[in-house]
Amino acid sequence: MNLTTRVLGKTYQFLNLKEVMAKANEEKSGDQLAGIAAEDAKERMAAKLILSDLTLADIRDHPLLPPETDEVSRVIEDAVNEKIFTEIRNWSIAELREYILGQQTGNDQIRRISRGLTSEMVAAVTKLMSNLDLVQAASKIEVTTHCNITIGQRGVLSGRAQPNHPTDSIPGMKAALYEALSYGIGDAVIGINPVIDSADSVKNILLATKEVMEKWNIPTQNCVLAHIKTQMKAIRQGAPADMVFQSLAGTEAGNKAFGIDVALLDEANDLVRREGTGTGPNLWYFETGQGSELSAEAHHGIDQVTLEARCYGLARKYKPFIVNTVVGFIGPEYLYDSKQVIRAGLEDHFMGKLQQLPMGVDVCYTNHMKADQNDMDNLAVLLSAAGVNYLIGVAMADDCMLNYQSTSYHDIATLRETMRLRPATEFEIWLNRMGIMENGRLTPMAGDPTMFM
Repeated sequence: MNLTTRVLGKTYQFLNLKEVMAKANEEKSGDQLAGIAAEDAKERMAAKLILSDLTLADIRDHPLLPPETDEVSRVIEDAVNEKIFTEIRNWSIAELREYILGQQTGNDQIRRISRGLTSEMVAAVTKLMSNLDLVQAASKIEVTTHCNITIGQRGVLSGRAQPNHPTDSIPGMKAALYEALSYGIGDAVIGINPVIDSADSVKNILLATKEVMEKWNIPTQNCVLAHIKTQMKAIRQGAPADMVFQSLAGTEAGNKAFGIDVALLDEANDLVRREGTGTGPNLWYFETGQGSELSAEAHHGIDQVTLEARCYGLARKYKPFIVNTVVGFIGPEYLYDSKQVIRAGLEDHFMGKLQQLPMGVDVCYTNHMKADQNDMDNLAVLLSAAGVNYLIGVAMADDCMLNYQSTSYHDIATLRETMRLRPATEFEIWLNRMGIMENGRLTPMAGDPTMFM
């Protein structure tokens, strides 16, 4: 495996694959914080050149985190289709990029080769792509899933209604939910982040959202984004959970910091299939975000793009209904400004889709980051062009509980109109019946939550 190259009269020698992968990344403040980023654009270029010539077999034969010491690595390795990998093992990373972007390569071909790829291979090819490459490549990949309804079809942009409240007030949550529904948002999930991580609180929120769904015959699914142990306790007490949620990291140590491991996820998977209220077969909601492993001191010197790809390698084991990268939520320590947030959002969406995951993105930023709402608008348009499965909708794009900025209900409605996209089919039929939508467009009734009151 050659790790030496010459660029503009200077020789670059890298120690190992881990260093090449890190320094081939586009600039990220998180990699700089970890002390693994390229020193300058020339070194980044040299790392990309070396990475482009490495083969898929090189990547697999030199694990960044050996399966013997990390259970996420074992999950990723166990998922590889050996027959397909044998067919493509001698492809260079550059050849993999050219294949994915090729005009004759469509969804079926990409879906097939994805079964022979590890998450590290996915991360490697991502590092060689421009932002436009990431949009084009992701737009080729269609991933449909079914919980109570089906989402992910071409031409569909779904929305998660996120009616959070700073005190878990049920009336307050319902008021925000009614606004979301009035704009046609909520087909991906009615998903609420609770302030109080207790089984009783989770159960009360699930009962309240299910009551709204049943009263108005809304074809969607509910979820409360508490810790998985809390959700499991609530389900065992009879809470009506259509699916279960958990945040993931790309290393075993990172997941331990979240209080989870594969055994616990397996137990929760069995429980929701036996006692959950979703019709299935896709009954999980996972969230990720570049930098979480570094914040937990569990990154093992691996760059944040590669670790994010590994999150998706773990997630696909459970065949989730939706996956969401909360791209700008952690803060400027990991993604410094809008340029880095936009790049990360496109990277995450592509890496998840290439691993056959139903990817959504929380197009978001924190108030101490060098970004603003116009930057988020730009990313949302790019992701809509890339075929993102769903986006997050919060009232006025300002989450009053989590204290960060996202996309609003009317932002998603505007993206649908501008990009000629529709809600999920079952949900659109309901919107037509309610008079909120007609012929794929919102009616004058849209945006008036009093229709539910």
